[in-house]
Amino acid sequence: MTSFNIHFNLILENLIFFVLATSFLGIVGWAWRNAKPYSLPTPLPGWFKFWFGTVQILGLLPPLVVMLIWGVWGDYPLVFSVFASYFLMLALQVITEYLTLRKFPSVVWVMVPYLYLPARIYQLYEGFTLLGSESELLWVRTVLILEIILWIGNYALDLAQLPRLFRWEISENQQTS
Repeated sequence: MTSFNIHFNLILENLIFFVLATSFLGIVGWAWRNAKPYSLPTPLPGWFKFWFGTVQILGLLPPLVVMLIWGVWGDYPLVFSVFASYFLMLALQVITEYLTLRKFPSVVWVMVPYLYLPARIYQLYEGFTLLGSESELLWVRTVLILEIILWIGNYALDLAQLPRLFRWEISENQQTS
């Protein structure tokens, strides 16, 4: 497959995913339009700031450094394409979360990470496989693996927070133990 085809396929995959995810969220938002607007449960747990900050730092800085060093200065256009699409989809997720939580409060806000995180994990895995085994790209592949681990962990924590996000009650005897 030529370099152009690989770059084009990455763009096309991301575009198709974004259209499908946005369509799904739009349909679900319309179906639940009469539901009470979603608001974050308060107060947030103490560990939330640490978790959120860690995910932000580790989800942004290492990929950005890799994209700049190998994708821009190192003249590996595929590295640039992999991480540019990663940042594009990350930005679209943040925008979608902002719009569904703040601008147009909707219950679909809870669904956004459950759509975008598996796609991000796939994106990173696909980037890992596309880069092959060139020895000079060892650090790039290492960062991709660490990012996959980070986002899988983030997804697991998101799943563990579902009862809190849905404000499920805790029975009295469970609160004391």
